[in-house]
Amino acid sequence: MNNTRNFCIIAHIDHGKSTLADRMLQKTDTISERDMREQILDSMDLEQERGITIKSHAIQMIYKLQGEEYFFNLIDTPGHVDFSYEVSRSIAACEGALLIIDSTQGIQAQTISNLYLAIEHDLEIIPILNKMDLPNAMPEVVEDQIIELIGCEREDIIHASGKTGEGVDAILERIVKDVPPPAGDPKAPLQALIFDSIFNSFRGVIAYFKVINGTLRKRDKIKFFATDKEYEADEIGVLRMGMLPRDELKAGDVGYLISGVKTAKEVKVGDTVTHVKGGCDKRIEGFQEVKPMVFAGVYPIDSDDYEDLRTAMEKLQLNDASLTFQPESSLALGFGFRCGFLGLLHMEIVQERLDREFDMNVITTVPNVEYLVHTKKGEDYTIYNPSGMPDSMAVDYIEEPYINAQIITRSDFIGPIMTLCLEKRGIMKNQTYLSTDRVELSFDLPLAEIVFDFYDKLKSISKGYASFDYHLTDLRPAKLVKLDILLNGEQVDALSSLIHFDNAQAFGRRMCEKLKELIPRQQFDVAIQAAVGAKIIARETVKAVRKDVTAKCYGGDITRKRKLLEKQKAGKKRMKQVGNVEVPQNAFLAVLKLD
Repeated sequence: MNNTRNFCIIAHIDHGKSTLADRMLQKTDTISERDMREQILDSMDLEQERGITIKSHAIQMIYKLQGEEYFFNLIDTPGHVDFSYEVSRSIAACEGALLIIDSTQGIQAQTISNLYLAIEHDLEIIPILNKMDLPNAMPEVVEDQIIELIGCEREDIIHASGKTGEGVDAILERIVKDVPPPAGDPKAPLQALIFDSIFNSFRGVIAYFKVINGTLRKRDKIKFFATDKEYEADEIGVLRMGMLPRDELKAGDVGYLISGVKTAKEVKVGDTVTHVKGGCDKRIEGFQEVKPMVFAGVYPIDSDDYEDLRTAMEKLQLNDASLTFQPESSLALGFGFRCGFLGLLHMEIVQERLDREFDMNVITTVPNVEYLVHTKKGEDYTIYNPSGMPDSMAVDYIEEPYINAQIITRSDFIGPIMTLCLEKRGIMKNQTYLSTDRVELSFDLPLAEIVFDFYDKLKSISKGYASFDYHLTDLRPAKLVKLDILLNGEQVDALSSLIHFDNAQAFGRRMCEKLKELIPRQQFDVAIQAAVGAKIIARETVKAVRKDVTAKCYGGDITRKRKLLEKQKAGKKRMKQVGNVEVPQNAFLAVLKLD
């Protein structure tokens, strides 16, 4: 145990975590030169394409220092705010953290929030200044920021470069020296924490775990605390570039467990594994449940695929524990699921993964957040979906969730960012200068206003320099109305949304104009209307495709033409009564990108 070190890498998005992890794998000969490629730990196609880490990746390295062998268990974590749950789970399995800061950009919002997570778990922090090979690096300025943030000495900060490999030896030596070995008793009853899991179609569920206390041997009878189900440990081992079987894992070790679990629901991330006989009597504390921020309906395009979608969701949930879902139905779309996501990027990634990994074509409805509705009878309802809203006459008032948002930006962009936040009904709380040209703005904002396009707008206003982090604070009363979209008087419930009264008319008009472009022309006029209650606030018409029935009338009396036109009009009217309008899938997506 004295030679084991468990640590993770935390940083803001695009500060070079995965590249530095590559260099460490090369230095410790964990991977051969032949197999080496960029971002080796980012195994998903999506991660390679977008250049972002979506999943945490655990791997073991062996490092030799002064003739002794040390076992390093490294977890590379994502940097984007939407995947912060992956970071919190990884931190629970570690004793140390490498805090990586880009020497060209300095400290950003996600750096700070990930750092606080690590400090809460009492991890040993090793500060690293990355990208030192770039000509626009500003080491002195960023060092001052680091010293102010974590109170370390200037000589404690390691200068490194993921591209050239500079400073990697110093990092490995510091891990041996500063990160404490895991504390635990190999002779105590078994206590192991599951921090991740994946589904393999041949072997069932594979759980990744850290042994806190005790020893786990192959063929031991084990049980999971959350479900109280009992299994046999068919195979245990450590994670190298592949899975390496072992006969036993002791306290402090990180590894994988295959026990023939076939149903995804039985393995919960954050659960405790122990022996059936002589096991521990209480579960490991300190593991937080995930709180979804954005809710959207996910429906199969073909309603026969509902059960396949459920299976795909369950398998995906194993791989991505922050995804939550429950069944729901819609008049327009049939049966589907109401899913909870941590943000819009998370929602986009889940949709993409369903398509690529499970071949599921899905429609996603307008994302929204959860609201608390108080009725005049004194009853309270939590609604995630505008269609669950009680009649407007019965509603007393509605409360919506507010967040506290921290935006760190260059001082040149303060004006436009303030304008954006105030447009989104934000309340300015604080403004702090971190250095002469970097400022931290603090706002109270309604969560519903940021789930659409806030992050994209913020990035374009600030030319990519502003970083954004937020946490939920409380619920506050708001003047919200339900905006319905009607096609020929028929309500399309998948396009309904809850919106602030002041924005309803402008939003309704933009929505109608967008749908007019996207809905194909029919044999009859299609009226697109936006309504609040019984009041129509916007309307557009998709004109009918008409045949020129009077083309064969040359000269003659006008009544001949009129007779033909009246006959056509009657046909169109009849057709309108029986015809129904198909809403194309891109219309549901277009609502998200109205601007």
